[in-house]
Amino acid sequence: MIIIGEKINGTIPKVGKAIAEKDEAFIRDLAIRQAEAGAHYIDVCASTAPELEEETLIWLMNIVQDAVDTPVCIDSPNARMIEKVFKHAKKPGLINSVSEEGDKCEVIFPLIQGTEWEVIALTCDNRGIPSDVQTRVDIAKNIVEKAAKYDITPERIHIDPLVMALSADNNSFLNFVDTLKQVKALYPTIKVTSGLSNISFSMPLRKEINRHFFALAIFAGMDSAIMDPLNRDMMATLLATEALLGRDRYCRNFSNAYRKGKIGPKLEDRKK
Repeated sequence: MIIIGEKINGTIPKVGKAIAEKDEAFIRDLAIRQAEAGAHYIDVCASTAPELEEETLIWLMNIVQDAVDTPVCIDSPNARMIEKVFKHAKKPGLINSVSEEGDKCEVIFPLIQGTEWEVIALTCDNRGIPSDVQTRVDIAKNIVEKAAKYDITPERIHIDPLVMALSADNNSFLNFVDTLKQVKALYPTIKVTSGLSNISFSMPLRKEINRHFFALAIFAGMDSAIMDPLNRDMMATLLATEALLGRDRYCRNFSNAYRKGKIGPKLEDRKK
């Protein structure tokens, strides 16, 4: 499972405060802790006023790249903004994101042509997020075909089927899985990703819903997740699921994480 660490995001109140106050130590600590917890990419999302976004993204990218070797995931809804800050990345990472909205593909794909950069692709277009599976699959196909024109192969694409809130759509998870399976049938090397919290919106026990969604999505074939690697329960779910699926030889990863206090009770609590 590819972990995209989600913690450096201005929509999170403490992070927004750190960005406003230019608290470099706070951002640096978040980057280091996510990398140590196993993140393969560190997402950086400014979520500031538009006139401040470029300056903020560059500031965040510089701090993260100085603190850790983990590649950045440049996160902005504005493709032109990603284009502006792209040159400040020190190594290939991940772009978050493209879709069939506007000219996002036409801006981002030339940018990463001939590189090792990967990209998250959302299954939405100018009409919004489709409610049916077939339209999502069709959007994924369109994006993959556009990417091919720039020699970007499916294995560099993380398709996000955009799971909807279960409280609003009882078939949300089933549609997610159906989209995943159809897209992977078309492109076996493509990756499928998702955030983990939309599924539980407006429901009680959201953390429990999220963890069960995560386990079932891994079983269904999800390859990457935009998640909090500092969430011990979520990491335990990931490691336990991979062990149950035979992906953890002799359960070494699960056992080592437990011994190091990364999952389960913290080491200091076990001594009480």
